[in-house]
Amino acid sequence: MAISEKNIMNRLYLVAGVLFLFAIAVVVKLANIQMVEGETYKELAMQKTERMFTIQPNRGNIYADDGSLLAASVAKYEIRFDANTVNNKDWNDNIVPLCDSLAQLFKKPASYYLRMLRKARANKNGYKLIAKNVEYLDYARMRKFPLFKYGPNRGGFMESHRVVREYPLGKIAARSIGYERVDEKGHFTRVGLDGAFGKEYLRGNEGKRLKQKSAGSQWKPVGFDNIIEPQDGRDIVTTINTNIQDIAHHALLKQLEHYKADHGCVVVMETNTGQIKAISNLGRTEEGKYYERLNYAVGESHEPGSTFKLMSLVAALEDKKVDTSSIVDTENGRWRIYDRTVRDSKWGGYGKISVSDAFALSSNTAFAKIIHENYKNEPRKYVDRLMNMGLHKNLELPIIGEGQPVLRYPGEKGWSGISLAWMSHGYEVSMTPLQTLAFYNAIANNGKMVRPQFIKEARVGKKVIKKFDVEVINPSICSQETVRKAQKLLKSVVDKKYGTGHGLYSKSFSMAGKTGTCQKNYVAKDPDKLAYISTFVGYFPADEPQYSCIVVIHEPDKSVGYYGADVSGPVFKSVAQKIYSSSPTVDEVVPVNPKANELEKAYEAFYAHAQKTYQDVPNVKGMSGMDAVSILENLGVEVEVKGNGKVKSQSVASGTKLKNVKKIVLQLS
Repeated sequence: MAISEKNIMNRLYLVAGVLFLFAIAVVVKLANIQMVEGETYKELAMQKTERMFTIQPNRGNIYADDGSLLAASVAKYEIRFDANTVNNKDWNDNIVPLCDSLAQLFKKPASYYLRMLRKARANKNGYKLIAKNVEYLDYARMRKFPLFKYGPNRGGFMESHRVVREYPLGKIAARSIGYERVDEKGHFTRVGLDGAFGKEYLRGNEGKRLKQKSAGSQWKPVGFDNIIEPQDGRDIVTTINTNIQDIAHHALLKQLEHYKADHGCVVVMETNTGQIKAISNLGRTEEGKYYERLNYAVGESHEPGSTFKLMSLVAALEDKKVDTSSIVDTENGRWRIYDRTVRDSKWGGYGKISVSDAFALSSNTAFAKIIHENYKNEPRKYVDRLMNMGLHKNLELPIIGEGQPVLRYPGEKGWSGISLAWMSHGYEVSMTPLQTLAFYNAIANNGKMVRPQFIKEARVGKKVIKKFDVEVINPSICSQETVRKAQKLLKSVVDKKYGTGHGLYSKSFSMAGKTGTCQKNYVAKDPDKLAYISTFVGYFPADEPQYSCIVVIHEPDKSVGYYGADVSGPVFKSVAQKIYSSSPTVDEVVPVNPKANELEKAYEAFYAHAQKTYQDVPNVKGMSGMDAVSILENLGVEVEVKGNGKVKSQSVASGTKLKNVKKIVLQLS
């Protein structure tokens, strides 16, 4: 019996000891949680009920040179309602006028919103969706609605927003304007100007917003204010001119559709500054539609073909190998060099012609002989001359993805005995359209090569914080004597009746440039099919250049045409003609007799007639702008004109008494 009692007591002691140790362990753990790990567990608990969210800032806007928007960040709001926070009195007093306000804003019956909100309150819904993609002005208006005006805690009004990028021009210049996107891993994809200037100017700084998890596992904002306010990005003003961009885009699109081409590009650049006024890149879909697929002008390096003859000729003129009057024998249009044959487009050749005529006619045999025969014993001198002009370097553009030019040096892989002859007329070399344009622009700019410029300035509001000046790459790519000769030759391509660009000649304005037709031996869809690259590059007006332009069209349908003068030339002419007509160069002429009697009499007679005839505002709709302005100004009315062409509308209706009118605005078509 004593032994049994002893065993029982031992067991009790053991159990008591275990419980005591367990109690100590619990106390230690509690102390550890409270004193050591408390903050960690508190943070974990908070993360399950409250969390800090990132607020993306409004990305800076991108403007055209005239201030019109090319890309803008717009906030889109999502509005929700917490039915649990509203007391009965506020609910009864405000629910009907709230539904009336919502109905007026969103054009739905008030009964629709009344049923929705009553159901949300009955179900104790703390995160009921009211509207998505709400514009800022409508959001600001909703914050003043009955009940909503009391805020989230009393009125149940909750909002969240996201920032979206909008492009007023749609798909026009989309690749050049570009975008910047970030994936889930934080990796950025940068395209065009938006991507190039995102980090430095456009991106801005993120904000922070505290949100609380509701019963329905939805995250709703805590209060109206952010913990850290986002800082919006800065704006940039580009060099793009919306009018010229529109002209270039539609001229290129029309030609691509007509020739059923694979893709193409056109770039318009201001001669003195290098400012890019238009850049359009269009690629073809399988359905035959065209869109801004890739930035070919910046990124696609390819053999330039005959447009490279200008570079070869400048090198030969600088090295005194030939002059424009030198005679070269094109033989029968076929010139054999080793196991290869250089061919002219004209069967039978051009016979013996001057270098000047060889350029105007774009003779391949002439240029192959000029370069090969003059440099075959010193090929490095030819390549060195090209490199001295910077043709082996890219333009260091801000836009990501510039294509690398290819200019082989003697002894490098790919160099052979025929390289000089082939390089002379644009094969075995590679350049992007923009790199080619920069060289031609340098000739137009009297030898000064400037870097193509896409950005004029960066701003915060209206305050300019950074101005982008002209950047000179090379102050003189060659001597002024060579520049003058090159300018004359480029003009002759269009002016001379036998020049390859003569079909583009116009009496109303002058152009200078060079055609290029390059064989493209590989086509992805049909590797055995021979295709072409058609190019025209030059500047206008020919004598006092204001703009340079390049048009490149890949793989036109050969059954329709493929020569550069036929395919790309008309795009160049269309762009030049429309730009020229909107800003023609006018020579100021001093009149021999500024107060000629006949002119004075005619003016006085017209003025007297106008004053006598019109006591009321006349109807000038349908008149030419010049005639309408003349009539109205002679009636003593100030006239403001918008647009070009004929009068489409007038701000003051006809029949209004003239004595009551000081100014009239005319909108022209």
